[in-house]
Amino acid sequence: MTVAPTHPSAATAIGAVRHENFAYQRSPMIVYWELTTACGLACRHCRAEAVRQPLPGELTTRQALAVLDQIQGFGDPLPHVVMTGGDPLRRADLDLLIDAATERGIGVSLAPAVTPLLNRDRLEGLRESGVQAISLSLDGSTPALHDGVRQVPGTFEATMELLDVAAAVGMPVQVNTLVTADTIGDMPAIFELLRTRTLMTWSLFFLISTGRGTQLQEPSPGETEKLMRWLLGIAREAPFMVRTTEATHYRRVAAMRHEKAGRTAAEIEALPMARSFGIRDGNGIVFISHLGDVTPSGFLPLAVGNVKERSIVDLYRDDPTMRALRDPAGFTGRCGDCEYHLWCGGSRARAYAHTGDPLESDPLCPYQPGSRTVAL
Repeated sequence: MTVAPTHPSAATAIGAVRHENFAYQRSPMIVYWELTTACGLACRHCRAEAVRQPLPGELTTRQALAVLDQIQGFGDPLPHVVMTGGDPLRRADLDLLIDAATERGIGVSLAPAVTPLLNRDRLEGLRESGVQAISLSLDGSTPALHDGVRQVPGTFEATMELLDVAAAVGMPVQVNTLVTADTIGDMPAIFELLRTRTLMTWSLFFLISTGRGTQLQEPSPGETEKLMRWLLGIAREAPFMVRTTEATHYRRVAAMRHEKAGRTAAEIEALPMARSFGIRDGNGIVFISHLGDVTPSGFLPLAVGNVKERSIVDLYRDDPTMRALRDPAGFTGRCGDCEYHLWCGGSRARAYAHTGDPLESDPLCPYQPGSRTVAL
């Protein structure tokens, strides 16, 4: 341990790390850490292709503690760590790792699966240990739709119950929703369901064809653009924040609307929505797999090294691929030419999934650079 133990209240919250001209060169804002691939669910889109039991090669407790020491090397303010999986609740030393992170001043959030392991007592314990937030997934507005994605009957009802329990114990929740060609039409119904609950953020994850997700179909660029325009409208009235994951051109859609209203670039950059500008795979985000492999994100499976052999600080700051992902001037195709690339930059994961090149254009965005309009 390189820094003396810190009181839980001093642990970093998401957003503590700031960019310089929309590049996160010194430190990511968030480290997503896949503690295990073990999970009780069998979700159709699972990036990790999770299985019931832990796979050989997972980082040991000693190695995991060493990773937390490495993360301290980013310096202040420290990145926030999201412990994910699989299901991080299936990791026997989870509580020890949460305590160790908090002692080091590293803020922790959790992305657990909705299984019997997650209940009121567990949520209360997580909150008391310093976990700052959790995420829950809701992929359909009815049991048939949601459970059809999660592949375990009863998951929808359990998720809705856990939303209420989390609110009762004071645990902030982000709800993640999968957007595919099959589910995109259900988004308004999911919104109506969520607006009656207490949550911090609704994040819509636009499918990346990796892991089991290769068996599902992405929505079309036109469908996506229409959905994003609708999201901008409901965001004004929603009792929670509305965000997108792996669909960074939501920022371009929002910026175009503000430009149409007469706002300058400087005025747009001063808006609350601009806090997310620039964040994408490898820029403000980095991922550690259960084996210790470091990739730009969980959806961009391009390993740049392993924490057992080299510090995550060095890998994030100095690896040529990581540095290239933080420089949109080097992107190719439409994303490279786009006047919004500093704010947006496109999904590098989707570019890689479609072309094998993480610097190529994001095919989900229909915008033609310089046109200032999108015909639907």
